[in-house]
Parts: sequence; C-alpha cells; structure tokens
Amino acid sequence: MSTTFTPSLLQLDGLQVAIGDKTILQSITLNVAPGELVVLMGANGSGKSTLGLALAGHPAYHVTQGSARLAGADLLAMEPQERARAGLFLSFQAPPEIPGVKNNLFIRTALNAVRAARGEEPQDAFDFLGSARTAATQLGLPDAMLGRPVNDGFSGGERKRNELLQLAMLRPRLAILDEIDSGMDVDGVRAVVELVQRLRSEGTAFVVVSHYLQLIESLQPDTVLRLADGQIAERGDLALAQRIARTGFVQTPELAEA
Repeated sequence: MSTTFTPSLLQLDGLQVAIGDKTILQSITLNVAPGELVVLMGANGSGKSTLGLALAGHPAYHVTQGSARLAGADLLAMEPQERARAGLFLSFQAPPEIPGVKNNLFIRTALNAVRAARGEEPQDAFDFLGSARTAATQLGLPDAMLGRPVNDGFSGGERKRNELLQLAMLRPRLAILDEIDSGMDVDGVRAVVELVQRLRSEGTAFVVVSHYLQLIESLQPDTVLRLADGQIAERGDLALAQRIARTGFVQTPELAEA
C-alpha cells in the first residue's frame, strides 16, 4: 500500500531568536506543508509575534541559532524583500500608516515584484484596479480606500481588512497572520475565514496567531501549538484550542483536567 508524501513548505529547526541581549524564542522546530494551517496560541510575551517578525526579516529580531527554509531555500540568507518575493506574507498585529503612498500603488508595486519573481508579466493599472476592486468588495472594504494613503485614517478593522486585501492580491506560498481578527466585526471575521479557505485550497499554507476560539474553529486547523517561555510547550489539534479557551494557559495536566 503506497502513501503520499507531502514535502514541507516551511521548515524550522531549532530556531532561536533574540532582541538585543534577550532571547525570546528558545528553540522552535516546526514543519508546515502546502495548504496546511497551524494555529499559534500562548500567553502574552510567549514569542508568537516574534516568530513571524523574525521569519519576515525584521532587523530588530536576530536569529542566533537554528535554521529556517521556505520551499527548500534558506530563508535566513534572504533580505526581507527577497523573502516576500519568495512567497512569505506577514500581516501585522498593528498595521502601520504609510503617509503619502496610495494604497493601490503600494499593493500593485508589491504584486508586480512578486509576479516578476515568479516569471510572470506585470499587471497594468487597469487590470489591477479591476481585480483590486473585486477583492475589496468581497472583503467589505470600500473602493475609496484604494485611492487613499496606506492605512491613513483607517479604523482598526479597516486596517485589518486592508491586510486581507494585500493577502488576496499577492496569493503567497506562506501567510503568517498575527491576530488578524483583532478589531474585526462579525462580517470581518467571516471574510477572514472565507479568504483563508479559498487560498488554502490553492496551496497557501498558514500560521495563524489567535485566541478567538470561534475563528479557530471556523478555520479548522490541522495543528494547534501552545507557546510558553519561547518554546512549543504543547502540540495538538482543535481540542487543544478548546481546552485553552476553557481553562486558560494552564501548565499541568491536572489543572487542564479540572
């Protein structure tokens, strides 16, 4: 009887990350296959956001040990823009404003950089605008937001929907979503689930940071991880997320059972 082997898209082996002299992540080993969805949970300060920022190449986060590979390529040897062109996407927990840069120009420039890395022709302004308007409508983002500076004057929920718009247009290999549901209304959360499900069916892998059980249940994760003290303290499935929602970030089986 033959079995189907799916190679990992993201491979982390003993990853250790520090900010200045302080080590935040002790040793993270994780494999994520195409189309797989992993949920990261953990108390504040456990290193969830640190993992995403380090993988994206934020200069304040230094990988001091271990390795990270994306589709077989050494992720840590790449500059941040090279990681994005290779198919890595990170949504920020608090998306920043970029005054003076129009949203549509920002996204189209990023999209064409990714298309060039894939060997595809650039998308002209007319075709891009049509696609962006369709995606914005599906996400509940008004067309007017496309012509405004990036996140300038946007509400918290609008900033998160704008992150989803970038995700929808870029269609990355791996998307790391850091509390994408924060500040979202019910319709926004529904838009997150629909977009993630569509991209997963096309092979995009996801690492999602969230504590919102209803979102996690709707996403139907393959794996749930609990981070503690910079390490993966527990691995499980949806039942782990449900237990954490019920008991909190307990450290012993006896407390979990109680």
